[in-house]
Amino acid sequence: MTKANIVETVCQKMGLPKKASTAIVDSVLETVRKTLEEGKPVKISGFGNFVTRKKKTRQGRNPQTGQAAAISGRTVVTFKPSQILRARVNKG
Repeated sequence: MTKANIVETVCQKMGLPKKASTAIVDSVLETVRKTLEEGKPVKISGFGNFVTRKKKTRQGRNPQTGQAAAISGRTVVTFKPSQILRARVNKG
């Protein structure tokens, strides 16, 4: 599913014009993005949690040459589905 699909679904279900639906979807995604940039978790009841996690610098290997290489530390976003979502996905 793409952002355009989400906009179209909101448009159909809410009976709103496409421009308004796009503004709603953009607003929700921007709020989620800004919250994660601040390092705060995003919890959506019945859906799941988006959280940021810091990864430390570590040693890795180049798979082609086998040489050791440093992998820099970074922040990653992880998603953990709620039990409700997990049950619904596994039901089918």
